[in-house]
Amino acid sequence: MASRGVDPKSLQTSPLWWEGPTFLKSKSCEWPKQSHNKIPSNLPELKNKVPKSLQCLVGTQTGFDNFIQFEKYSSYMHLKRTYAYLLRFVNNCNKSNPKLTGPLEVEELNKSLLLLVKQSQAQSFSTEINDILSNKPLHHNSKLLSLAPFIDSNGILRVGGRMVSSNFDYDKKHPMILDAKHHLAKLILTHEHVRLFHAGAQSLLASIREQFWPIGGRCLARSITKRCLICTRFRGKTLQPIMGSLPTERTIATFPFYSCGVDMAGPFLISSKKGRGSRTSKCYLCLFICLSSKALHLELVSDMSTEAFILSLRRFISRRGKPGIIYCDNGSNFKGANNELGKLLRSSRKSVSHFANDEGIKFVFSPAYSPHFGGIWEAGVKSAKHHLKRVAGNASLTFEELATLFTQIEAILNSRPLTPLSSDPTDPSPLTPGHFLIGRPLTSIPSLPITAKNPTRYLRIEQLRQHFWDRWRREFIAELQLRTKWKRRQQDLHVGDLVILKEENLPPLHWRLARISRLYPGPDGISRVADVLTNKGTIRRAINKMCIIPAIQEETKEGVPITSS
Repeated sequence: MASRGVDPKSLQTSPLWWEGPTFLKSKSCEWPKQSHNKIPSNLPELKNKVPKSLQCLVGTQTGFDNFIQFEKYSSYMHLKRTYAYLLRFVNNCNKSNPKLTGPLEVEELNKSLLLLVKQSQAQSFSTEINDILSNKPLHHNSKLLSLAPFIDSNGILRVGGRMVSSNFDYDKKHPMILDAKHHLAKLILTHEHVRLFHAGAQSLLASIREQFWPIGGRCLARSITKRCLICTRFRGKTLQPIMGSLPTERTIATFPFYSCGVDMAGPFLISSKKGRGSRTSKCYLCLFICLSSKALHLELVSDMSTEAFILSLRRFISRRGKPGIIYCDNGSNFKGANNELGKLLRSSRKSVSHFANDEGIKFVFSPAYSPHFGGIWEAGVKSAKHHLKRVAGNASLTFEELATLFTQIEAILNSRPLTPLSSDPTDPSPLTPGHFLIGRPLTSIPSLPITAKNPTRYLRIEQLRQHFWDRWRREFIAELQLRTKWKRRQQDLHVGDLVILKEENLPPLHWRLARISRLYPGPDGISRVADVLTNKGTIRRAINKMCIIPAIQEETKEGVPITSS
């Protein structure tokens, strides 16, 4: 009565509470007969001995419910051990079974695997399983038709195949069938890929088929190896945007070296003097190249310091004229030169703006670790080294000898044709950078001087200069139309994408993870430079130094993958 909502005050006067039912005072034979009607199963007080979600674990029902949510797990071993403990709990709930304690045994893990495979097969091949249990032939479009599948004593769908008479193990002759699109197959192949020390797709698939037969397993194995983060680091396949359009400075007819690029090369060994007792030291090559005419200017510098570069820049200006803009890479000496020139501008008596408009030099730096942004001066360095290594070799020359050699190489390079040679003997000599410097190639034989006074000499010289630029427009610029490499547009990056920064001086596993924070599209709309956020702050890098990470397998921090379990 107390459990049925009776007021406690009414119990004081209730004979039923103090004495019980009246039939208890009579003889037992006079007690009322108890009815044996079946108790309704929908009473709220009644509960099943085994939860419905666990009935398939103890074999109380033949059908399968989708009680295992495979997508919540990112580790195969974590999934298998979880349901191994669940099976142990069900076993220990039955008092007739021996209690299982301690670490998981191999038998428990195998039972857990069979349960997971059985559940995944019920989700992927329910139609085929029903046909086999009903002794019906499989549909002619079934993916399992060529495997002659059967169901073993544990209810597992296995490959019948043609290896029944072989001496292989039972799992090898009749592997368990999995659907490659199921999440369990992805977890198993990912675990096996790591266990085999990140083996390739072919080796991974061969190892998996020792126990399982994934339908579409070859494509899944390739996908697993492709999306593996560690394998992505070691492949190091960076993005390469399509070759960009020429900058304005490359296509404008202007004075030589007005817009130029600069680069440093070396070191080269020089001797303090000839003969015995000489000491060797290092020196470097400073190369200036005209962006419009490809004319070269080589300077010998004693070291890679800011002061040495500024002195070489002063010598270059004194001989070639003051340039308006200088393009260079992100070297520390060039940055220093830019800072020193900024100090000179600030310390000038004239205003900064007035001085910059009249005599200023503008430095444009390419992104760090991006030599392809200055391909024109990198090619100039390559050509200069080509001649230097073949002439000097490993010899230690004096400063004067090496400076003379640099000047001779400069003359040779400035005498190279800018355009392809013609087979017609009546065509004039090919256009060279020397035509824009002295009116002829620097290594050609000079013509006889004209002694006669001609009042139209200035006009003739001006006409000759314009003739060179006309040929430059017709012959040389047309050769720059074609893209010699990087001809196809590749995958575009977006803000928020996760990438790996490729660093030449570090092994792949030490490359930093970064996320795109800002893109800098060029005139053609293609981004070739981006700001990325790393664990050390935001830096600017070129796109071709980034390896994109597959979107499915991202990381929260270096080396720790995201797990949803």
